[in-house]
Amino acid sequence: MNIPQLDLSNYLLGDDTIREQFIQDLGSAFENVGFVSVINHGISQTLIDNVYKDVEVFFSLSDSSKKSYEIANLAGQRGYTSFGREHAKGSVTPDLKEFFQYGQPSSSSLDKSEYPDNVFVHDIDTFNSNLDAAFRSFEIAGSHLLEAIATYLLLDQSFFSVHIHEGNSILRAIHYPPILQEPSSSIRAEQHEDINLITLLVGASADGLEILSKDNEWLPVKAGPGAIVVNVGDMLQRLTNNKLKSTTHRVVNPPRELWSTSRYSIPFFLHPKSSMSLACLPSCITEDSPKVYDDYTAGQYLDERLIEIGLKK
Repeated sequence: MNIPQLDLSNYLLGDDTIREQFIQDLGSAFENVGFVSVINHGISQTLIDNVYKDVEVFFSLSDSSKKSYEIANLAGQRGYTSFGREHAKGSVTPDLKEFFQYGQPSSSSLDKSEYPDNVFVHDIDTFNSNLDAAFRSFEIAGSHLLEAIATYLLLDQSFFSVHIHEGNSILRAIHYPPILQEPSSSIRAEQHEDINLITLLVGASADGLEILSKDNEWLPVKAGPGAIVVNVGDMLQRLTNNKLKSTTHRVVNPPRELWSTSRYSIPFFLHPKSSMSLACLPSCITEDSPKVYDDYTAGQYLDERLIEIGLKK
């Protein structure tokens, strides 16, 4: 499937007409598809390559080494989460993956109970510094996209800025290991929707990402060279009363002849602060589109979803 492709430099550097066209194209894509491909996003390809190299090295460590970075009381929100622990909402079958999560770096202004320290990986010298640089780059690119969405929704351009500054975002490095035997029912990641405002995904190492179309068909998604894939999360869908679509997606197993290969993926889940209200925007509530969601904060919604996917009790 050719999802819409947009050039972020048109928004950052274009004149008023070009900027407005970007805003409308992004908003239309998020309304009708929920996914978009973005080029000239400002995230260094060298940095992306270095992060992927470190991630491959990390997941090649022994199980005992990786599990030394798994902290039981963090609900998978920092550090390593071992194979088979997470499942999609509504599914009891675990996904065929392991992952490592890096969150908002600590500062004196952040509550440690909500923003625990990141887990430092001693085995790879550049691991944490590269993840930190990638986190910051994703955060900047995501903030520009949310500015454009705010304008599309006829809000102040800075509407999201105060909520995502030092927000509870997560950079997740995922490893889908080789498939060693006939799977019972699992696929690499069962169908799901993301929890957050928007997700930015760069440079997955193999095919497999599919989205569910309006015609209830599974269609493959591929980004062009140097592009990132960006999709709407449930928080943004709730906030806009379903105006913007959090599209169901999954990661399927490769053809049998490629079962012996790994797949790596590094999505950035852009979250606001827990205090942000997800109450439906009044402008998105109409006679034809009555309010469909209860008022939640982002923190309440995150906790609910972490329980549903098996990471929190």
